[in-house]
Amino acid sequence: MNRTARLTHPMIERRTSTDRRRRAAPDEVASLARAIARGEIEVLFQPQYSCENEAVVGAEALVRWHHPEHGMLAGDRVFALAQQAGLAPDLARHAHGIAMQAAVRWPDDVRLSLNATAVDLADPDFPSLLQACLAESGLSPARLTLEITEQALIDGLESAARMLCALTDRGIAIALDDFGAGFCNFRYLKVLPLAALKLDRSMVEGITTDRRDLAVFRAIMAMARALDLKVIAEGVETAAQRAAVCREGCDRWQGFLGAEPMSADAFASLLAR
Repeated sequence: MNRTARLTHPMIERRTSTDRRRRAAPDEVASLARAIARGEIEVLFQPQYSCENEAVVGAEALVRWHHPEHGMLAGDRVFALAQQAGLAPDLARHAHGIAMQAAVRWPDDVRLSLNATAVDLADPDFPSLLQACLAESGLSPARLTLEITEQALIDGLESAARMLCALTDRGIAIALDDFGAGFCNFRYLKVLPLAALKLDRSMVEGITTDRRDLAVFRAIMAMARALDLKVIAEGVETAAQRAAVCREGCDRWQGFLGAEPMSADAFASLLAR
């Protein structure tokens, strides 16, 4: 795969820690506020496919901003700017609202996945924000999955667990994202009300060529089955990887082999086909 494609891969959106910490310039903050107000923040959708029959069964919503000076900014940078500017709730409401309004027009068996940040999980008003977006869009909570990363849980596992339990009581599913990329605190599997594990692309890329990678993958699958968790494989880029993750028992897969992130209209056309 070429360098340009990899730079836009959703799993390579996480910049270096230095970039994450870079303070937003005043012009960036002002530009972001205007972009949110004008509806210029774009939401793309990357399809998720069933391992059982290759049907499109969901999509992950991904934020993009065509910055007038800096070009395309991926979701992690946009949300970092929003946090620094005190605009995180505004951006979340804007992005989640757009995603839900698109998803409500999909077939009832197609799920929407949204990313929840550390700021979201630390905000006691986040459940109310989600509920308001659901009510405004008409999307059923039973069709929504929140994807959370280990990084988002480091500073407040207990409080995050309480919030996530309240969300699951409303019918929303929780998936632990990027599983295998961090330090894999297995306490998360005990404390959090998880419905699924979403495997990081690093857990997928070597399973067709490396025996140890395949052994680790199988161990994760065995653990997931024991915990009655569904498994989504992310970063699938080759037919061999797709065949392997499906053969080993994954429920869904996502990656450039299937499709790159696309507009709401393009995703609706994909579903229609």
